[in-house]
Amino acid sequence: MTAKTPPSVADARAANQTAHFAASTAPVGETESLSSGNRLFIALQHVIPQHGISRLVHAATRSRAPWFKNLLVSTFMRGFRPDLSDALETDPLAYESFNAFFTRALQPGARALPADPDQLACPVDGTVSQAGRIEEDGILQAKGRQYSLAALLADRRDWVARFRGGHFATIYLAPYNYHRIHMATAGTLRETWYVPGRLFSVNRATVASVGSLFARNERVICCFEQEDLSHALVMVGALNVGSIETPWHGEITPGRPRSLCRVPPRPGAPSVVVARGDELGRFNMGSTVILLFPPGRIEWQADFQPGRVVRMGEPIGRLLRQRG
Repeated sequence: MTAKTPPSVADARAANQTAHFAASTAPVGETESLSSGNRLFIALQHVIPQHGISRLVHAATRSRAPWFKNLLVSTFMRGFRPDLSDALETDPLAYESFNAFFTRALQPGARALPADPDQLACPVDGTVSQAGRIEEDGILQAKGRQYSLAALLADRRDWVARFRGGHFATIYLAPYNYHRIHMATAGTLRETWYVPGRLFSVNRATVASVGSLFARNERVICCFEQEDLSHALVMVGALNVGSIETPWHGEITPGRPRSLCRVPPRPGAPSVVVARGDELGRFNMGSTVILLFPPGRIEWQADFQPGRVVRMGEPIGRLLRQRG
């Protein structure tokens, strides 16, 4: 990921599609009256079997029956029109399953990393929901709504103490986005936690209406250290998100008892020492990632603001080196 391909017509088309999505259905934005349809959708989420639906989606998206897989992929292509120009396999029907299509790899060199090693690389393709300071224990979810850092991290006190008063960024991945997640900066994986929870949608209307949504939804927390810098990336599940997986643990959800637990690397897993830009996880279906950094150690770029469309690898901030 050291060479960058020139912008193309497909890139511009994808940017236009993403901007349209961000304006109309981004997860967080300015407040507005909810439509009756949105109110009904939010109400239904409190009573429907969220995990049961997501398990059905998980099974369906892994079917290798050609007629069924092709039907899913073709329907998705018509509805979301994802840009496959930078995918390793550009034929959507060539993938063995819908999940393989959805979590497709990029071509070598498709995304450049920042030339400055102190710059933070965007971990995903998506739209910025919120970014800023962690006010003591409070993280901004949407205008007028905050949730607790301690609740997000399932009261892992050591890590909560590191990030209290620090910096956060929340990025939403739309269904048509590239769905692999990468390292914003280098680090050594120290802990991974599975936190059970609900599976509310992470669209704008639901995020603006359901309190502490990111601290209530099922999630996987990956905590890293590099020299004296700690950071964490939280992968938040959502309705229809069939699975969350990492290179070190394989598929974490679904399939394990829904109870808080530390997840050890599986035998033969890749090195837990990870470079900036390396893959650290993937989603099946769209969801949200949250980056956490300690106070005084990073600064976000001035244009890294809610509503901005971002692509994996582009600079979003920089490390602040501590003086000895």
